[in-house]
Amino acid sequence: MARKDALANMRAILIKRRDALRSALAGDLTMLRDLHDQSPGDVIDAAYDTAQDEVNSQLAEVESRELASIENALERMKEGTYGQCEVCGGKIPMARLDALPYATVCIGCQRELERSGDSRGRRAEEPIGGELEL
Repeated sequence: MARKDALANMRAILIKRRDALRSALAGDLTMLRDLHDQSPGDVIDAAYDTAQDEVNSQLAEVESRELASIENALERMKEGTYGQCEVCGGKIPMARLDALPYATVCIGCQRELERSGDSRGRRAEEPIGGELEL
């Protein structure tokens, strides 16, 4: 498959994932409101509800980070810079984009960013584990 076709396919995948994340986040917020409006039962139920709220909140945060990365990738597609390394300007290999569709740096630059402790690498490549810096 030509790079151009692969990038078009990647756009469709990103849009589908973005829409799924938006729906999931909207559902999480509704669920949290519903839980808050219900009167708690006994202490165990209240503790369980609190724990569930925390899990839902953390999942929403992870999904929000991924959504921001996807939005950034879609914007880069509009600008014509998707698949281009933000550091060296070279092409990011399709294998990397297949594995991480919102990658903004090539593997070589990512490794160098990690060695130097630059937060751009963590933000761009690991939205789930690291802090998102916009």
